[in-house]
Amino acid sequence: MPSLKDVKAKISGVKKTRQITKAMNMVAASRLRGAQLAMESFRPYAGKFAEVLGSLAERAGGEAGPLIVPKEHVKKVCFVLCTSDRGLCGGFNTNAIHAAEDFVKKQKARGVEVALVCFGKKGRDWARKNKVRIVETHLGIMGTRIPFSTAAKSGQKLIDSFINGDFDEIYVGYTRFVSMARQTPVLQQLLPIPAIEKRQEVEAATDQYLPEHICEPSAQVLLEQLLPRSVFIMLFSALLETSTSEHAARMAAMDNATKACNDMLDVLTLTYNKARQAAITKELMDIVGGAEALKG
Repeated sequence: MPSLKDVKAKISGVKKTRQITKAMNMVAASRLRGAQLAMESFRPYAGKFAEVLGSLAERAGGEAGPLIVPKEHVKKVCFVLCTSDRGLCGGFNTNAIHAAEDFVKKQKARGVEVALVCFGKKGRDWARKNKVRIVETHLGIMGTRIPFSTAAKSGQKLIDSFINGDFDEIYVGYTRFVSMARQTPVLQQLLPIPAIEKRQEVEAATDQYLPEHICEPSAQVLLEQLLPRSVFIMLFSALLETSTSEHAARMAAMDNATKACNDMLDVLTLTYNKARQAAITKELMDIVGGAEALKG
C-alpha cells in the first residue's frame, strides 16, 4: 500500500489538473457561443448566394466562365486542410487528418500529385511528418474571430493557381458542426466549381414560386464577379465550421477530463483513508504491544 505522503501528493496533483480542465472548459464554452453565432448567421447567406448563382449559371449555359469548366486531365490537385492550432480537443484533429490522409492516398494511387494549403498547426505538422508538399500555411487563425479577408486572400491565390494551370482541381477538407456531440469531417470541391443542382424539395413543389432574377447588364458579366466570390464564401464557411467544431470538441474533451479527475479523486480518497486507517491501526498495535511488554 502506498504511503500517506504519496497518496496526498497525487490528490493534490489531480485537484490542480481538475482546476485547469474546468477553466479550459469555461473558455471553450465562451468562445463556442461567438463562433456558433457567426457560423449560424453565415449559413443562410451562403445558401441564398448558391441559389442565385445556380440561377445565373443556368441562364449563362456554356458561357459561365473558366472556373466551372473541368480540366480534361487531372494531374495536380491542391487540398485545403482545416485543423486547429492547439490540441486537447479529443479526436477533432485526428478525424480531419485521417480524412486528408485517405484523400492523399487515393490521389497518389491514381498518379496525381497532391499539394496542401494548411489552416492550422496540426495539419501542417502532419504534412511535414509525411513529407507532403505544402504550398501555403496559415497559423493563429483558427480559434479566433476569423475575418472574411483571410478567406478572400487565400481563395484568390487558389483561383489564380487554377487559372494558370498550377492545379487542375482544388478541394477543401473541414469539420462540419452538426451538434455539440457530433462533428463530421467533410470533403468539398472548390475548383472547378461543381454544378449547382436544384434542391429536390423545390423541384417537387410545382406550385411553389421560383424567383426570376433580373440581370443587369447580363448573366455572364455578373458571373465573372460572383464565381470568384463563391469560392471565397465556400472557404470562409469551411473555416467557420471548423472553428465552431474545434470549440465544441474541446469543450466536450475538457468536460470528460474533469469527470475523469473526479473519479480519480474518489479512488485516491478511498486509498488515502485506507492507508491512514492502516497507519493508525499499526500505531495502536505498537502501543498495546509495548504496554504488554512492560507488564511482563
